[in-house]
This record gives sequence, structure tokens and C-alpha cells, in this order.
Amino acid sequence: MTLRVDSEVGRLRRVIVHRPGREMSRLTPGNMDSYLYDDVLWLEQAQREHDGFVQVMVDRGVEVLPLRDLLRQTLADPAARAHVCAEVLDEEIFGVPLADALRTALADLDAAALADTLIAGLTRTELDEHIAPPPSLRYAELDPHGLVLPPLPNHLFTRDTSAWVAGGVSVNAMSKPARMRESVHFEAIYRFHPMFAREEFSWWGPGSAGGPATTEGGDILVISPGVVLVGVSERTTPQGVERLAARVIAAGQVHTVVAVDMPRTRALMHLDTVMTMVDAETFTRYGGLADLRTFVLRAGSEAGSLTVTAYEPEQMMTVIAHAMGRDSVRVLTATQDPRAAEREQWDDANNVLALEPGVVVAYERNTVTNDFLRSCGVEVLTIAGSELGRGRGGPRCMSCPIERDAV
Repeated sequence: MTLRVDSEVGRLRRVIVHRPGREMSRLTPGNMDSYLYDDVLWLEQAQREHDGFVQVMVDRGVEVLPLRDLLRQTLADPAARAHVCAEVLDEEIFGVPLADALRTALADLDAAALADTLIAGLTRTELDEHIAPPPSLRYAELDPHGLVLPPLPNHLFTRDTSAWVAGGVSVNAMSKPARMRESVHFEAIYRFHPMFAREEFSWWGPGSAGGPATTEGGDILVISPGVVLVGVSERTTPQGVERLAARVIAAGQVHTVVAVDMPRTRALMHLDTVMTMVDAETFTRYGGLADLRTFVLRAGSEAGSLTVTAYEPEQMMTVIAHAMGRDSVRVLTATQDPRAAEREQWDDANNVLALEPGVVVAYERNTVTNDFLRSCGVEVLTIAGSELGRGRGGPRCMSCPIERDAV
């Protein structure tokens, strides 16, 4: 297997996704904000929509790897199991008595049940089925249905937690507490799963140990071989970008990182919520996105150092084009009423996943943007997303490519 991603649009060969499961049933109107959702999901419909997303990729020859299966297979390795439990059951988070109780309870689970519990979380009532009540203040203050181990509903968005750049992977330090444990699962999969353990690849990101210098995959676009576009956003910090740039450039696998200074808002939480690629020279871009300041990071004169060159907003697309070795790039923006454009952006109209140059997957509801892309020669494969989109993520967000062909 070749683990390599040198573009956003090369023919997609392998991708990691996560089908929503029991973790979504933990969302309520009272807690959904803390889990970064705007509404609760109808789980069965979300699963049907996700199955449709997977089928579109399979029909185009993509090998789809379910995260739940990868985690289950990883946890069959005792060393992986010990690593994950040690990372997750932190005494600083749970307190000593409750952490010990959770270790005891989880030790009795087989790999499949452990994977499900780590993703779906655990309530006090469910914990009581495995052990006697521990002498824990943290435990005692919970009501019977209180969550001892919080769920991970954002695993749906596999793009953010790990991002493959050239011949390596950045397992990302996540910005929000609701997502930080996701990195532990990806670290374990890439270190211990037989599919990855026998492969040689570089590690660009330190995973859960990397905060507060956070990076998230929704802000990381590999726009051409050796060139990475990164959003400095609500979720990705300048120091996180610097760390990623320093590592990929020092390794000689990337020569230029272009950082885009994003507005810090939820609607524009990641760069890929407003701009993605549809072929090797073409971007789709939200019309309400103003030009932004850019910063070009390249190797400095001393080993391990970087140079940083700043550019004014009106130079944004020219800077991106020149970094790619082009005089210009094509930018596709649907013409529509500003309110309609804002609604479609909220529904991830520009968050498309390229399966090959000129072929993308998009939510069916964004009819104006989809029709416009088609009029420009892009093949748009649509999927339902009325439930999946409630977490503010589209097809690109729900996919972690690990192998693409060269363009």
C-alpha cells in the first residue's frame, strides 16, 4: 500500500470514514453545543445518508476503510489496548478512583465492545453494570444517566483529526475539548494496526500531545505536489501552522506552505468550509469570503528555520497560484443572492470531495452551487445530507484520504 497524498484532486484510492453510531444518541438539546453540534441528529437517517456517501465512493473504485473497524482491529493488539486506555483514562481528568474503576470496567470488554465504548461513551448506569460504585466524588455527583466517559460524535468528521500530506501524516492536536480524544484513536491506528505498522511514513503532527499549538485537517489543503495551503482559523493556530510547516519542509517533502488568515467564526471554522479544489488548477470558493492576508513559509538559511513573507489581501489568489508554479488559478463562485449564498455556505456548498480531477461529491441540497459547478464542466455526484450536515461538515470533512494518485 502506498500511503501518500500530493494533491486535493488526484484519483482517490483509499479513504477513512466513520459511520455515525450510538455516540449520536448521546446528543441532546441541552448538551449539543458542548459537542459542537447545532442540532440533534435522527441517527437512522444519518446512517442511511452516510451509507449513500460511501456507496458513491465505492462505485468510483475507492477503497473505503471504516474507522470503527480499524479501531477494533487495532485494539485486538494488547499493546495498542494498553496505550489507548492509558491515554484516555487520565487521572487528571477523571480522578484516581474513577480512572481505576474505568480501567477495571474496560478490561472486561473485547476489542469490538471497547471500540464501541470509546466512541459512544459510557454513562454512570452503564458503568454500574460492570463494577461496584467507586469511592469517587466525580462519580458521586453524576446523576444515573450522566456521562462518565463522554462520547465522540465528531469522529464523523475524519478529515480533521488526521491529515495526510505528501508521504506522512499529521495526527492533529484538536482545538476543542469535545474532540481531543479522537487523536488518541488515530495515533493508535497508525502505530499499531497491521495495515499501517508495516508501512514507512513520516509523522508531521504530535497528536494529543501537541496542544495548544493546534492544527485541524479541515484547514490543511495539499494544493499541488510540495505545496500546502493552511487556514489560520478558529481551530488552527499560527504556532500549529509553524510546527507543521517546519516538519514537512525540513523533511524535503514540501517546499512551500501558504497560510491564510481566516476570520475566527464558527461558520468559517475551517478553510475547507469556504474553499476547496475541484481539479488541479480550479478552486470552488464561497462568494461571501473576502480576500484574506496570506503568509508564505519556506525554508530559511539555517537548518530547521523558516522564512515568513506577508502579503496583502488583494494578492491572495495570486500568491496561491505562484506557490503552485502557475500564473493564475481558476476560481468558481456561484452567482446568487447574498442570503442564499450564506445559507448554502452554512450547508457546506463549497466543502466538496474530489474523487479525481473534475469529479466531486457534494450535498444535494446546495442546488445553486452544484448547478453552477456543472455548468463549468465539473461532474458533481450528490448525496443526501439533511442529518449529516447538522454537525457543520460536508463530504470533504467526512473523509480522510490516505492514498491518491499523482496528478
